[in-house]
Amino acid sequence: MKGCAVDYMSHSLSFGFYNEVRKVADIRTFNAVRPRKDLADKIAALPYDVYSREEAREKVKGDSLSFLRLDRPETQFPPDYDMYSDEVYEKARELYDDMLRDGSFIKDEKSSYYIYELIMDGRHQTGIVAASSIDDYLNGVIKKHENTREEKEKDRINHVYTMSAQTGPIFLAYRDEAVINETVARIKNGEALYSFVADDGIGHNVWAIDNDNDIMTIKNCFSNIDAVYIADGHHRAASAVKVGLKKREENPGYTGEEEFNYFLSVLFPESELAILPYNRVVKNKTGLTTEELLDKFKEVSDITVSENAFQPDEKGTVGLYIDNKWYRLKFKKELLSDDPVKGLDVSILQDNILSPILGIDDPRTSSDIDFVGGIRGLGELERRAGLDMDLAFSMYPTSIDELFNVADAGLLMPPKSTWFEPKLRSGLFIHEI
Repeated sequence: MKGCAVDYMSHSLSFGFYNEVRKVADIRTFNAVRPRKDLADKIAALPYDVYSREEAREKVKGDSLSFLRLDRPETQFPPDYDMYSDEVYEKARELYDDMLRDGSFIKDEKSSYYIYELIMDGRHQTGIVAASSIDDYLNGVIKKHENTREEKEKDRINHVYTMSAQTGPIFLAYRDEAVINETVARIKNGEALYSFVADDGIGHNVWAIDNDNDIMTIKNCFSNIDAVYIADGHHRAASAVKVGLKKREENPGYTGEEEFNYFLSVLFPESELAILPYNRVVKNKTGLTTEELLDKFKEVSDITVSENAFQPDEKGTVGLYIDNKWYRLKFKKELLSDDPVKGLDVSILQDNILSPILGIDDPRTSSDIDFVGGIRGLGELERRAGLDMDLAFSMYPTSIDELFNVADAGLLMPPKSTWFEPKLRSGLFIHEI
């Protein structure tokens, strides 16, 4: 099978003294540090940010292998210890060095790509593990769809810098490329490096792409792609880039080939991805009764009672749970928009109900709203609405095309617009910088 040919004419356009180099993705192989085969299922852990401090501490109790110990090293200290102190990050490095010495981790001698397949409820999601360029992030080849907060970046900056390694892969997406898909499918017929089912029922399979021809095929295909999108992990990506820039300052003679110029990522073709809804639960501090609220909602939507818990089955509809009853809200036609951001269901809800009626002007900072990942189901919305909130909205999921369109337009989505499952495990691949 032929690899993707690199179109050099499209990469460099010369007109007299004018020369423009087309920006394309620089997606490279790397020498992965990874678990010994018999320990992969014991080491692999969910991302650090899915746990509260207490949950992380409980999760690693009595566990000497879980990578969560390294991702959340404050779990190795008393509960009231400053989790952002230098000693905490140094502990992560100490634990890592111990696992390298005792052979729990091995480092591949050959620089390779890897295939990472996750299986959830019978759905297979397969991506390529690689090192992505921080320059692609800076020049816009790697596109973002949400802002990051500096205080959330600092922890991972310190973690990556102290460990001299990136441990949590950034979840990237790209538009399907047939040759990459065919190459991946063929290699998946071979023997896997790892194959296990985690305790949450998610299957994990890993293969190495270490054949030189396959490596060149993958590299050439990515060099024809001019846009890669952050699906999940904006803060991890920003932190990795800032560590890379710091390393450049410390090494003024850098060539650009050093590992700190790249960050750990898993790249998925769009056809492999499914976005789950990101639902909302809200307090009613308006002083309005349920009937009065429903009257307000009727000004912007057509409302019908639902006999069962309602999960929207088409764009432009929202489920409402209030006073132990479910409703179907269909936004009025004049509220719909072709604008990449204003046309999102989460934006229509925010602009026409959450802000003007319920007073949630800034969902990033308001304590009167919370967000519930679709993986938790509608029962969780009912529970929260009866516990610490008053009403809930079930959303139709944002599509991967909508995500691409927002990023391509250089715009940003409202907070908590997308929820991806299954989550990539940390500890299966480590990129040393």
